[in-house]
Amino acid sequence: MARRTRFPLFPVVVILIACGLGWGARMLFGDMTPPSITLTPHQERVAPTLPLTVTAEDADNAVKYIKVTARRNGAVLPVIEQRFSDGAKKQSLTFTLKDVGMHDTAFDLEITAVDGSFAGFGQGNSALVSMPTRIDTTPPRITVKTATPYIRRGGTGCVLYSVSEDVGQTGVKVDNRFFPGFRQENGDYLVFFAFPYQMELKDFQPKIVAVDLAGNARVDNLSVNRINRVFKQDTLDISQGFLDAKAEEFSRIVPGDMPDIDRFLQVNGRVRRENAQTLLEIGKDTAPEILWDGAFLRLPDAAPRAGFGDARTYKWQGRDVDHQTHLGLDLASVAQAPVPASNSGRVVFVGYLGIYGNMVVIDHGLGLQSLYSHLSSYQVEKGQMVKKGDIIAHTGATGMAGGDHLHYGILISGLEVTPIEWLDAHWIKDNVSDRIIAAGGKAPAISAPAPAPTPRQTPARQGGSKPPARRR
Repeated sequence: MARRTRFPLFPVVVILIACGLGWGARMLFGDMTPPSITLTPHQERVAPTLPLTVTAEDADNAVKYIKVTARRNGAVLPVIEQRFSDGAKKQSLTFTLKDVGMHDTAFDLEITAVDGSFAGFGQGNSALVSMPTRIDTTPPRITVKTATPYIRRGGTGCVLYSVSEDVGQTGVKVDNRFFPGFRQENGDYLVFFAFPYQMELKDFQPKIVAVDLAGNARVDNLSVNRINRVFKQDTLDISQGFLDAKAEEFSRIVPGDMPDIDRFLQVNGRVRRENAQTLLEIGKDTAPEILWDGAFLRLPDAAPRAGFGDARTYKWQGRDVDHQTHLGLDLASVAQAPVPASNSGRVVFVGYLGIYGNMVVIDHGLGLQSLYSHLSSYQVEKGQMVKKGDIIAHTGATGMAGGDHLHYGILISGLEVTPIEWLDAHWIKDNVSDRIIAAGGKAPAISAPAPAPTPRQTPARQGGSKPPARRR
């Protein structure tokens, strides 16, 4: 009969108990790190309506609870709290202090966050931060220092003003467009803003805005003298020859199998609108000081072919197929004529952009930029500083151009305005320089027009399309 071997039970039990205790200790004490807490924006002074976002994040466990309270003189007032069950390791809550019931007073904003660990016998790790805070309900005061500006429909206005305290945002708002103000050496703010060409006189109601660091906003009506302008009406016939000449280029802009006229309409409509949005983004890349000097330089020895604001009706085979507005000044000289920088500044865009074809944009500071398009080539790079009269490119027929010419534009925070004003030294003196100086600011000098430039011997960089030989 075989002898049965017996194993001692006591050591096995001891091992099992030790393992259980080790597992329990690991669960209870393995994660002792509480969640991290951040508040955005993190600032001492806040307006009651300023949105604040608290974020709690834990590297190892889910965040299961966030609570925000306001403590003042021993009293604790609830602000917001929430429990989370989705198991996310990062949670956020956005809130305001408008219902706390305190005005223009100091208190401590306390934020508690708890993770889902087994620390504290299943209670989780808890973090508490206390932030000194003051509710500020007083908006800044705005004082306009320049005389009431005259501004023509499609043109530019200029205002110098002061704000009673530091601000996070300030400028002029026209409908849904915002034109930022830029702080000057003496602490005042200077802003260029536009009277959009498509806006009627009765609808042009600019407002000057200042939002302090706490989030309080002051919005005042800005007094202006409005001048109406009636824009030219024009009709353009789309020929098959034009569509044939542009077929390859337009196919790169709008690929796909479709009739030539349908592709043209997409370029002239949808792509045009997309290009306008791109210009608004380019307009944000601007210097906070004036880089230009005096009147802007016109393309030498060039004849005007189209003006700003021309309302164009496009016809195809005798019927109206599209309506668009020309937002620039078309200037025609000899083919591939050298193009001078119309004023000093920094190149902020070089490349191909839809209806504009090969394009260069120069920033002159404070949101003021000049645009040169339909180019055959360019010889500058983004970020390069240029002086008035420097040759930056050569004319061409890229983009929505039927013949060799320069489309010259002026942008105010990315919105095209009439260039004629900025080519006129008297207009700049009357509407910009003299007004700023009279208000105690520092304005650019009004220098004599630059002499006609001569091309540099700099190798030109070819653009994306060779212009057709004919003109349109």
